[in-house]
Amino acid sequence: MTDTTDDRKKVAELIKDFRFAMFTTRKADGKLVSRPFTVQEAEFDGDLWFLISKSSSPAAELAADADVNVSMSSNDAWVSLSGTAWLVDDRSKIDELWNPMVEAWFPDGPDDPDVGLVRFTAESAEYWDTPGGRIATVFSFVKSKLTGEQYDGGESGKVEL
Repeated sequence: MTDTTDDRKKVAELIKDFRFAMFTTRKADGKLVSRPFTVQEAEFDGDLWFLISKSSSPAAELAADADVNVSMSSNDAWVSLSGTAWLVDDRSKIDELWNPMVEAWFPDGPDDPDVGLVRFTAESAEYWDTPGGRIATVFSFVKSKLTGEQYDGGESGKVEL
């Protein structure tokens, strides 16, 4: 694993463009399960914040096992974060993160007692970035097939956060 400042900046740069994440927890039977969560704060400093129903399965799973994975992807970039997550009781942070989209899940507003706040702290990350998107990826793939050279899938890295 590398832990250069450039790699940390690269992870933060990629994350700011993601709106949704797959949040992976461990169920009571030990199996992993992933669910889509909406990233509530775009500036990544090692932590991500999510609003959650306190009565949901993911909330119960976090209480039993705080080790989680958060993964995000787009047409040309992927990030996988490993770390810990826990419920935080901070009404002012809920108010800060509240937005009209959240009301679809919590129609009673931010004062609904079931609205919970999850703080995820990343410990490590892996990323893959293919600048230029699909066209650049297809071009690199075709070039590799024509020349016999190994496919250059773009930039990737592993970083301890």
